[in-house]
Amino acid sequence: MADSGPESGGRRQQFGGRLLSDPARVFHHNAWDNVEWSAEQAAAAERKVRENSTQRVCPKKQVDYETNAHKYWNDFYKIHENGFFKDRHWLFTEFPELAPSQNQNHLMDWLSGKKSEVPECRSNAGGPGLIIEEQHKCSSNSLGHKAQTLPVEEKVTQKLSHLEICADEFPGSSATYRILEVGCGVGNTVFPILETNNDPRLFVYCCDFSSTAIQLVQANSAFDAARCFAFVHDLCDEDKSYPIPRESLDIIILIFVLSAIVPDKMQNAITRLSRLLKPGGMMLLRDYGRHDMAQLRFKKGQCLSENFYVRGDGTRVYFFTQDELDTLFTTAGLEKVQNLVDRRLQVNRGKQLTMYRVWIQCKYRKPLLANTGS
Repeated sequence: MADSGPESGGRRQQFGGRLLSDPARVFHHNAWDNVEWSAEQAAAAERKVRENSTQRVCPKKQVDYETNAHKYWNDFYKIHENGFFKDRHWLFTEFPELAPSQNQNHLMDWLSGKKSEVPECRSNAGGPGLIIEEQHKCSSNSLGHKAQTLPVEEKVTQKLSHLEICADEFPGSSATYRILEVGCGVGNTVFPILETNNDPRLFVYCCDFSSTAIQLVQANSAFDAARCFAFVHDLCDEDKSYPIPRESLDIIILIFVLSAIVPDKMQNAITRLSRLLKPGGMMLLRDYGRHDMAQLRFKKGQCLSENFYVRGDGTRVYFFTQDELDTLFTTAGLEKVQNLVDRRLQVNRGKQLTMYRVWIQCKYRKPLLANTGS
């Protein structure tokens, strides 16, 4: 449900940039990075998980939560509409790959054999405001100097000539940089991307299991059908194809969505998505980690299976380990670029409360010579 994204007001530092060296200063900021857990705290978390997992949801109810999952999410968005989640402007700090010009330059370096880490056009001292300004600058520069960027695109086309997309028209077929967000909700990721990147060569796709969520996206005043295609899709439905050709996407975004599906369906979902990526394309994920505060708060009788729970509103959530996610992505034929645990201490200074959050952030890339099956 709520991902209570890592936003602390004002300018947000890159992950890992704000460390709590003096416990007496814990209430000086709203959040702290890389918080070390004591052995006692880790043991207490283990005990809490064992306790809230002893009593499982009965099989009949489990079938209901799976069969009527769309109903529970539709009800969620009917109640909250677009007032529950905040726009995720932190995306541009954690995932600079969302800037088309940056990604294109990185892809050319990678194709030429310089397999460096993804370039991060950001300053540790800066926040979303700085990143957005840089992205606007990159976009306007590319628009004003098309003759300079065309050779880059031609080289990419030559290197990846086997990516020829079928001549049939599809939404965004004329774009040269395509992003898909799976589980878009009401657009808290999509709209910041569209507002930040005004490059006409960018096209954004977004889908959600909930038809109510997609209706809210399309009704938003920021929605532009010329730059974005929103559609209802169940990422677990293997019989329903995506309205996008294979090997046509540069970026796929999964933000607090994979955790909402049954664990034994996750691998097929990731494998199907990986086929939509161009070689060199990236899959970006941020989701709940094992022993996150949300997991420890569940009561007995809400556990569906190991580390998989149902909330009071009928929506479900899984809590991952790094190894589990690495297995999902590498089995789908992707290569690891980043897989880290974001252990964050969030602080409510008004109520003098501390909340320990655990998220996992991943970046996995499709190799040039992909072998992900049929």
